[in-house]
Amino acid sequence: MININKYIKNNLLAVKVIPNASKTKIIEENNSIKVYLHAPPKKNKANVELIKFFKKEYNLKFTIKSGEKSREKVLQIL
Repeated sequence: MININKYIKNNLLAVKVIPNASKTKIIEENNSIKVYLHAPPKKNKANVELIKFFKKEYNLKFTIKSGEKSREKVLQIL
């Protein structure tokens, strides 16, 4: 598990999401966070999986502030 605290600024976290991955995982790449999601991007499934992933792995609750239909997302931590 990577330390995401250095990427959180003003309760916002920018991530790049890759749906339809073989398994759900998070990596650091080029000074940013990339989240691979097993769920497809259809019917909001990838967004739901993203929220569940951060709740389970980091015990963080957040909303998607921008990028709901994009791979580039900004998450607001509640």
